[in-house]
Amino acid sequence: MTIVNAMSIDVEEHFQVGAFENVIARSDWSDHASRVERNTRASLDMFEAHGVAATFFTLGWVAERAPKLIREIVERGHEIASHGYGHDRVHSFTPDEFRADLKKSRALIEDAAGVAVRGYRAPSFSIGKANKWALDVLAEEGYAYSSSVAPIQSDHYGWPEAPRFVHKPVAGSDMIEIPVTTVTYMGRRMACGGGGFFRLLPYGFSTWAINRVNQIEKQSAVFYFHPWEIDPGQPRIPGAPLKSRVRHYTNLNVMQAKLERLMTRFRYDRMDRVFLPHEERLAA
Repeated sequence: MTIVNAMSIDVEEHFQVGAFENVIARSDWSDHASRVERNTRASLDMFEAHGVAATFFTLGWVAERAPKLIREIVERGHEIASHGYGHDRVHSFTPDEFRADLKKSRALIEDAAGVAVRGYRAPSFSIGKANKWALDVLAEEGYAYSSSVAPIQSDHYGWPEAPRFVHKPVAGSDMIEIPVTTVTYMGRRMACGGGGFFRLLPYGFSTWAINRVNQIEKQSAVFYFHPWEIDPGQPRIPGAPLKSRVRHYTNLNVMQAKLERLMTRFRYDRMDRVFLPHEERLAA
Protein backbone atom coordinates (compact mmCIF):
# COMPACT_ATOMS: atom_id res chain seq x y z
CA MET A 1 0.00 0.00 0.00
CA THR A 2 1.31 3.45 -0.94
CA ILE A 3 1.77 5.69 2.09
CA VAL A 4 0.10 9.10 1.89
CA ASN A 5 2.12 12.03 3.19
CA ALA A 6 0.83 15.35 4.50
CA MET A 7 1.27 18.58 2.53
CA SER A 8 1.12 21.86 4.42
CA ILE A 9 1.78 25.52 3.78
CA ASP A 10 2.42 28.25 6.35
CA VAL A 11 0.52 31.30 5.09
CA GLU A 12 2.40 34.49 5.93
CA GLU A 13 3.86 37.52 4.19
CA HIS A 14 7.43 37.53 2.91
CA PHE A 15 8.34 40.20 5.47
CA GLN A 16 6.88 38.38 8.50
CA VAL A 17 9.40 35.55 8.67
CA GLY A 18 11.69 34.86 11.61
CA ALA A 19 14.75 35.72 9.52
CA PHE A 20 13.67 39.38 9.43
CA GLU A 21 12.09 39.76 12.86
CA ASN A 22 15.03 41.87 14.12
CA VAL A 23 15.10 43.98 10.95
CA ILE A 24 11.43 44.83 10.36
CA ALA A 25 9.38 46.20 13.24
CA ARG A 26 5.78 45.11 13.57
CA SER A 27 4.78 48.75 13.25
CA ASP A 28 6.44 48.86 9.81
CA TRP A 29 4.61 45.90 8.27
CA SER A 30 2.17 48.23 6.54
CA ASP A 31 5.10 49.85 4.71
CA HIS A 32 5.75 46.64 2.75
CA ALA A 33 3.75 45.56 -0.27
CA SER A 34 1.50 42.59 0.42
CA ARG A 35 2.16 39.54 -1.78
CA VAL A 36 0.51 36.81 0.30
CA GLU A 37 -2.74 36.67 -1.69
CA ARG A 38 -0.91 36.44 -5.02
CA ASN A 39 1.48 33.77 -3.74
CA THR A 40 -1.15 31.73 -1.93
CA ARG A 41 -3.37 31.64 -5.01
CA ALA A 42 -0.36 30.52 -7.06
CA SER A 43 0.08 27.71 -4.53
CA LEU A 44 -3.61 26.80 -4.81
CA ASP A 45 -3.29 26.60 -8.59
CA MET A 46 -0.20 24.41 -8.29
CA PHE A 47 -1.99 22.03 -5.93
CA GLU A 48 -4.99 21.87 -8.24
CA ALA A 49 -2.80 21.04 -11.21
CA HIS A 50 -1.35 18.07 -9.33
CA GLY A 51 -4.50 16.89 -7.57
CA VAL A 52 -3.11 17.62 -4.11
CA ALA A 53 -5.12 18.75 -1.08
CA ALA A 54 -3.15 20.51 1.66
CA THR A 55 -3.44 22.13 5.06
CA PHE A 56 -2.99 25.91 5.15
CA PHE A 57 -1.65 27.03 8.54
CA THR A 58 -2.69 30.66 8.34
CA LEU A 59 -1.90 33.75 10.40
CA GLY A 60 -4.88 35.47 11.96
CA TRP A 61 -3.26 38.69 10.70
CA VAL A 62 -3.71 37.43 7.13
CA ALA A 63 -7.28 36.23 7.73
CA GLU A 64 -8.16 39.65 9.14
CA ARG A 65 -6.98 41.39 5.98
CA ALA A 66 -7.81 38.83 3.29
CA PRO A 67 -10.95 36.93 4.39
CA LYS A 68 -11.91 36.10 0.79
CA LEU A 69 -8.60 34.27 0.38
CA ILE A 70 -9.33 32.17 3.46
CA ARG A 71 -12.77 31.23 2.19
CA GLU A 72 -11.29 30.36 -1.21
CA ILE A 73 -8.81 27.97 0.41
CA VAL A 74 -11.69 26.05 1.98
CA GLU A 75 -13.87 26.17 -1.13
CA ARG A 76 -11.05 24.65 -3.16
CA GLY A 77 -10.97 21.61 -0.87
CA HIS A 78 -8.16 22.34 1.55
CA GLU A 79 -7.97 22.34 5.34
CA ILE A 80 -7.61 25.67 7.13
CA ALA A 81 -5.65 25.73 10.38
CA SER A 82 -4.03 28.29 12.67
CA HIS A 83 -0.48 29.66 12.63
CA GLY A 84 -1.18 32.12 15.45
CA TYR A 85 -2.04 35.76 14.95
CA GLY A 86 1.13 37.69 14.11
CA HIS A 87 3.93 35.12 13.79
CA ASP A 88 5.15 35.62 17.35
CA ARG A 89 7.26 32.73 18.55
CA VAL A 90 5.50 30.84 21.33
CA HIS A 91 8.42 31.14 23.74
CA SER A 92 7.88 34.92 23.69
CA PHE A 93 4.49 34.44 25.40
CA THR A 94 3.34 33.71 28.91
CA PRO A 95 0.70 30.95 29.07
CA ASP A 96 -2.06 33.57 29.34
CA GLU A 97 -0.68 35.53 26.39
CA PHE A 98 -0.45 32.36 24.33
CA ARG A 99 -4.05 31.47 25.11
CA ALA A 100 -5.17 34.94 24.09
CA ASP A 101 -3.23 34.68 20.81
CA LEU A 102 -4.85 31.31 20.10
CA LYS A 103 -8.34 32.65 20.74
CA LYS A 104 -7.82 35.77 18.63
CA SER A 105 -6.36 33.99 15.62
CA ARG A 106 -8.86 31.14 15.72
CA ALA A 107 -11.83 33.51 15.82
CA LEU A 108 -10.54 35.49 12.84
CA ILE A 109 -9.75 32.41 10.76
CA GLU A 110 -13.04 30.66 11.53
CA ASP A 111 -15.04 33.79 10.80
CA ALA A 112 -13.37 34.13 7.41
CA ALA A 113 -13.38 30.42 6.54
CA GLY A 114 -16.83 29.46 7.78
CA VAL A 115 -15.47 26.18 9.18
CA ALA A 116 -13.94 25.06 12.47
CA VAL A 117 -10.18 25.23 13.00
CA ARG A 118 -8.84 21.96 14.42
CA GLY A 119 -5.08 22.28 13.90
CA TYR A 120 -2.30 24.63 14.98
CA ARG A 121 1.33 25.13 14.01
CA ALA A 122 3.61 27.33 16.09
CA PRO A 123 5.53 29.98 14.15
CA SER A 124 9.09 28.75 13.59
CA PHE A 125 8.20 25.45 15.33
CA SER A 126 8.70 27.35 18.58
CA ILE A 127 7.36 24.82 21.06
CA GLY A 128 10.18 22.97 22.78
CA LYS A 129 11.24 21.45 26.05
CA ALA A 130 11.42 24.81 27.84
CA ASN A 131 7.84 25.80 26.93
CA LYS A 132 6.09 22.45 26.60
CA TRP A 133 3.32 23.99 28.72
CA ALA A 134 2.05 25.36 25.39
CA LEU A 135 0.88 21.87 24.43
CA ASP A 136 -1.29 21.78 27.55
CA VAL A 137 -2.84 25.11 26.56
CA LEU A 138 -3.55 23.83 23.06
CA ALA A 139 -5.24 20.75 24.49
CA GLU A 140 -7.30 22.88 26.88
CA GLU A 141 -8.41 25.04 23.95
CA GLY A 142 -9.77 21.98 22.19
CA TYR A 143 -7.33 21.56 19.29
CA ALA A 144 -7.40 18.11 17.70
CA TYR A 145 -3.77 18.34 16.73
CA SER A 146 -0.63 20.45 16.83
CA SER A 147 2.25 20.38 14.38
CA SER A 148 4.59 22.61 16.33
CA VAL A 149 7.65 20.57 17.31
CA ALA A 150 10.86 20.07 15.35
CA PRO A 151 12.56 17.03 16.92
CA ILE A 152 16.05 18.25 16.02
CA GLN A 153 18.38 20.97 17.23
CA SER A 154 18.98 24.01 15.05
CA ASP A 155 20.11 27.55 15.71
CA HIS A 156 16.50 28.83 15.71
CA TYR A 157 14.44 26.03 17.20
CA GLY A 158 14.32 22.39 18.15
CA TRP A 159 13.44 19.76 20.75
CA PRO A 160 15.88 16.96 19.91
CA GLU A 161 14.58 14.64 22.65
CA ALA A 162 11.00 14.76 21.34
CA PRO A 163 9.44 11.79 19.55
CA ARG A 164 9.90 11.88 15.79
CA PHE A 165 6.41 10.77 14.85
CA VAL A 166 2.80 11.38 15.84
CA HIS A 167 2.09 10.99 19.56
CA LYS A 168 -0.11 12.21 22.39
CA PRO A 169 1.91 14.83 24.31
CA VAL A 170 -0.61 15.69 27.06
CA ALA A 171 -1.79 13.14 29.60
CA GLY A 172 -5.54 12.72 29.59
CA SER A 173 -6.01 14.50 26.24
CA ASP A 174 -6.72 13.06 22.80
CA MET A 175 -4.81 15.89 21.10
CA ILE A 176 -1.93 14.64 19.00
CA GLU A 177 1.38 16.29 18.15
CA ILE A 178 2.54 15.77 14.57
CA PRO A 179 6.22 16.75 14.45
CA VAL A 180 7.79 18.04 11.27
CA THR A 181 9.52 15.11 9.63
CA THR A 182 13.12 14.13 10.26
CA VAL A 183 15.18 11.24 8.98
CA THR A 184 17.79 9.24 10.87
CA TYR A 185 20.99 7.97 9.34
CA MET A 186 23.96 6.50 11.20
CA GLY A 187 22.49 7.69 14.48
CA ARG A 188 21.97 11.26 13.37
CA ARG A 189 18.66 13.09 12.97
CA MET A 190 18.34 15.35 9.96
CA ALA A 191 15.54 17.69 8.91
CA CYS A 192 13.73 16.65 5.74
CA GLY A 193 10.26 18.15 6.13
CA GLY A 194 10.51 20.97 3.64
CA GLY A 195 10.92 24.72 3.98
CA GLY A 196 14.40 26.11 3.59
CA PHE A 197 15.99 22.67 3.86
CA PHE A 198 14.13 21.51 0.75
CA ARG A 199 14.89 24.72 -1.14
CA LEU A 200 18.60 24.80 -0.26
CA LEU A 201 19.56 21.12 -0.39
CA PRO A 202 19.67 18.90 -3.49
CA TYR A 203 16.32 17.47 -4.56
CA GLY A 204 17.71 13.95 -4.33
CA PHE A 205 18.29 14.27 -0.59
CA SER A 206 14.61 15.00 0.04
CA THR A 207 13.37 12.12 -2.09
CA TRP A 208 15.82 9.73 -0.42
CA ALA A 209 14.75 10.90 3.06
CA ILE A 210 11.00 10.80 2.44
CA ASN A 211 11.28 7.41 0.79
CA ARG A 212 13.22 6.14 3.81
CA VAL A 213 10.56 7.44 6.21
CA ASN A 214 7.78 5.88 4.09
CA GLN A 215 9.33 2.56 3.14
CA ILE A 216 11.63 1.69 6.04
CA GLU A 217 9.87 3.33 8.97
CA LYS A 218 6.36 2.94 7.48
CA GLN A 219 5.42 6.47 8.50
CA SER A 220 3.73 9.36 6.71
CA ALA A 221 5.97 12.39 6.24
CA VAL A 222 4.98 15.99 6.99
CA PHE A 223 6.06 18.48 4.34
CA TYR A 224 5.72 22.27 4.52
CA PHE A 225 6.64 25.41 2.64
CA HIS A 226 5.63 29.10 2.55
CA PRO A 227 3.85 31.01 -0.23
CA TRP A 228 6.76 33.45 -0.53
CA GLU A 229 9.10 30.56 -1.40
CA ILE A 230 7.62 30.36 -4.91
CA ASP A 231 7.95 34.12 -5.44
CA PRO A 232 11.43 34.92 -6.80
CA GLY A 233 10.30 38.46 -7.65
CA GLN A 234 9.61 39.50 -4.08
CA PRO A 235 11.30 42.72 -2.90
CA ARG A 236 14.61 42.30 -1.10
CA ILE A 237 14.68 43.47 2.51
CA PRO A 238 17.47 46.03 3.05
CA GLY A 239 19.65 45.71 6.12
CA ALA A 240 19.05 42.00 6.71
CA PRO A 241 22.09 40.01 7.91
CA LEU A 242 23.92 37.97 5.27
CA LYS A 243 22.91 34.65 6.87
CA SER A 244 19.24 35.65 6.80
CA ARG A 245 19.46 36.79 3.18
CA VAL A 246 21.09 33.53 2.11
CA ARG A 247 18.45 31.46 3.89
CA HIS A 248 15.52 33.46 2.60
CA TYR A 249 16.40 34.20 -1.03
CA THR A 250 18.52 31.26 -2.22
CA ASN A 251 16.85 29.08 -4.88
CA LEU A 252 13.51 30.89 -4.90
CA ASN A 253 13.64 30.61 -8.68
CA VAL A 254 13.71 26.79 -8.59
CA MET A 255 11.41 26.11 -5.65
CA GLN A 256 8.16 25.70 -7.57
CA ALA A 257 9.68 23.28 -10.06
CA LYS A 258 11.11 21.21 -7.20
CA LEU A 259 7.73 21.17 -5.46
CA GLU A 260 6.00 20.01 -8.61
CA ARG A 261 8.51 17.19 -9.02
CA LEU A 262 7.90 16.16 -5.41
CA MET A 263 4.13 16.06 -5.91
CA THR A 264 4.51 13.70 -8.85
CA ARG A 265 6.92 11.47 -6.87
CA PHE A 266 4.88 11.00 -3.67
CA ARG A 267 1.22 11.04 -2.65
CA TYR A 268 0.03 13.96 -0.50
CA ASP A 269 -3.14 14.97 1.32
CA ARG A 270 -4.35 17.29 4.10
CA MET A 271 -2.97 16.97 7.63
CA ASP A 272 -6.35 16.10 9.13
CA ARG A 273 -7.07 13.31 6.65
CA VAL A 274 -3.60 11.80 6.98
CA PHE A 275 -3.18 11.96 10.75
CA LEU A 276 -6.40 12.31 12.69
CA PRO A 277 -7.19 8.59 12.32
CA HIS A 278 -4.20 8.16 14.67
CA GLU A 279 -6.48 9.35 17.48
CA GLU A 280 -8.12 5.93 17.55
CA ARG A 281 -4.83 4.06 17.29
CA LEU A 282 -3.38 6.03 20.22
CA ALA A 283 -6.54 5.91 22.33
CA ALA A 284 -5.37 3.25 24.76
